[in-house]
Amino acid sequence: MKLFKKVALIIVTIIVLSLFGGYFYFQKKFTPPENYLNVSGIAENIPLKWISGNENQHEALLIPVQIDGIDKIFYMQFDSDSPITVFYKKSLASISEKFLNAIKMDSAKKQISTGFTIRNMKINSAVFQLLNYGSVIDFDNPDAENIVGTIGTDLLEKRVTILDFKNSKCSFLEQISEENFTAFEFKKRKILIPSKIENQDLKLLFDTGTSGYELITQKEIWEKYKIKNSPIKAEKGNSWENTLDVYSASAKKKIQFGNLVLNLSEVTYIEGTSDLQKFLMKRSGMQGMIGNKLFLQHKLILDCKTEKYKLE
Repeated sequence: MKLFKKVALIIVTIIVLSLFGGYFYFQKKFTPPENYLNVSGIAENIPLKWISGNENQHEALLIPVQIDGIDKIFYMQFDSDSPITVFYKKSLASISEKFLNAIKMDSAKKQISTGFTIRNMKINSAVFQLLNYGSVIDFDNPDAENIVGTIGTDLLEKRVTILDFKNSKCSFLEQISEENFTAFEFKKRKILIPSKIENQDLKLLFDTGTSGYELITQKEIWEKYKIKNSPIKAEKGNSWENTLDVYSASAKKKIQFGNLVLNLSEVTYIEGTSDLQKFLMKRSGMQGMIGNKLFLQHKLILDCKTEKYKLE
């Protein structure tokens, strides 16, 4: 009997230690690094550029930037699901071939020390991360969408962000009058916006990388919201070169953000995500993701410092 109790105590101790170990592992793995951005000035009414693909005219959102020391406009994708701003190694390598000594990459540490501007706003850091990603820059085509990196939510942590989708402009300001704003969560630099469908409260991740879809959710919720027997559109998606299966169907619902009610005409679910991603989604209490498509006729203002937002 004593032996049984001793074995049971050991098993319980192992389980408890495993749970604590797992908790700290996930905390460390998914907690973003310190915000190393130095930001000065503001940027107002910056034109947004959309990447189109297949039947989607709003596949990704680009912001024009100018890298320090290079007199040329490039683009960075604005991705509200990325907690850090990063540069693409393959793109910068082709720039450095043309502009010698303008860019110094530390390939061993996968970092770069540089700066860039968005009109009158300057952003610099000694430790921008380098991703082994990107394409060769097309210097001969003035209309080329030469993308050199991704702007993440570390910039939003430094500035109030206005995404005027209706007029295809954005602004980054130091402060703004916050009348009739609504609370949201800015957890681990993820933007979790509260909403409501059919009196059900939802917490939705705002991910500009899912621009072509109104609402991406779990299959069970997708089955509930879609119009019965409506045609299903199947397509392939891409997430950092990982292929996903995407299924969309028509819906006829109302979705509420603060005091504003929008029409939800399509709902989507994705297969191919990892068990870890599904686990993290459930742990966060998140019921889905929204991109830019729902807001194309509106203006979204985000103050990540005060965790307040407004949709107009």
